[in-house]
Amino acid sequence: MCLDERLEELGRLLGKREAPHAQALERARARAEQLRADIARALEGFLEAAHATGAAFMEAEVSAVRPDDKHLRAFQFELCRGHHCAIVTVKSRAEVTLVGPFRVGKAEGPCRSFPLEESDEFAASLLDFVSSFVEQAASP
Repeated sequence: MCLDERLEELGRLLGKREAPHAQALERARARAEQLRADIARALEGFLEAAHATGAAFMEAEVSAVRPDDKHLRAFQFELCRGHHCAIVTVKSRAEVTLVGPFRVGKAEGPCRSFPLEESDEFAASLLDFVSSFVEQAASP
């Protein structure tokens, strides 16, 4: 068997294995996109307020949603400013994990996981998570 044939065979096998997860993975992507939009909007408001009150140099970014670095059936996006980072991972098993905030090059964490659906506990944790990122990223 040549390399092309072997990889085509693996593609069929892995595609067949992963097909049952497609709907859950699409749901995870949709939730990740929604969370990203919510956080990006809030971060934009933070930056506008900071710029308007004298911190025109303040910047932070929210990355696009992309496949997760660690989990095959998950999506992630990052909040970054310089060496400060926080990661939101949404898994197809109906779970959202908030990672950090942390300094790039240091151990990731702390991590907290929640069910995919909205809840008061998740909303409060997301508020703390993003606020903590902003405060740490804005520290001299």
